[in-house]
Amino acid sequence: MIEQPGQRRRIAQRPPPLLVGLGLLGAAMFTLPLLGLLSRTPWADLPRLLTSPMVTEALRLSLITSICSSVIAALVGVPLAWLLARVEFPGRSLVRAIVTLPMVLPPVVGGAALLFAFGRRGLLGGPIYESSGLLLPFSTWGVVMATSFVAVPFLVISVEGALRNLDQRYEAAAATLGARPWTVVRRITLPMIGPSLAAGLVLAWARAFGEFGATVTFAGNLQGRTQTLPLAVFVALESDRDIAVAISLAMVLVSLAVLLALRDRWWGTT
Repeated sequence: MIEQPGQRRRIAQRPPPLLVGLGLLGAAMFTLPLLGLLSRTPWADLPRLLTSPMVTEALRLSLITSICSSVIAALVGVPLAWLLARVEFPGRSLVRAIVTLPMVLPPVVGGAALLFAFGRRGLLGGPIYESSGLLLPFSTWGVVMATSFVAVPFLVISVEGALRNLDQRYEAAAATLGARPWTVVRRITLPMIGPSLAAGLVLAWARAFGEFGATVTFAGNLQGRTQTLPLAVFVALESDRDIAVAISLAMVLVSLAVLLALRDRWWGTT
């Protein structure tokens, strides 16, 4: 029997059984923990647990601090990405490495570094405290600083990549027609990198929303002041496991929604 060309291609693309088995094992590594969480979820009490004072306070604080971190990411991350993508200067590779370091740095180490820099006796925090009495650690602004530290690099990488791949002829044409530099940025550059900018902002928000290590190290775990949702899970695991499971499930759903919303930006598929 003569095989059809299409059939021959399908047979050639069939993966080896070993790869299929290892792939399924890898998928199980990520699926089983979620199934374990779902199996322990108190579905009947879920509304009551998610509206308890501890959860609502932590949710309010998480939303406030993560949104503030996203604003900071936009204000400092976009100009920083523009410098890294468009300006040649000595040590640019080193600056890029330092900016992206929080993405691979253990969060607790990042929190300790923030403490040594902005704490009461820190490199910059000491003079600030002595002159103004402002103390960033163990405050809500400390949470914002810790979450911004780990979240901004996600936006920088997204925007820098978009700027590097942007066709600069459009910007040059606008400048030739008399547009001022800021007008070119506002009317040409930002709209053209809009999808990458939006993706970077969402990633930065999600990273700030779920941050634990840097927050607990630099800002502490004070209910109503620095206790975000991840910190509330940590406390609830010792006192009320049902609340811990309920918060964890809610955060898993938020994270999953973010990943599904950004799937086209990352893989170009549905």
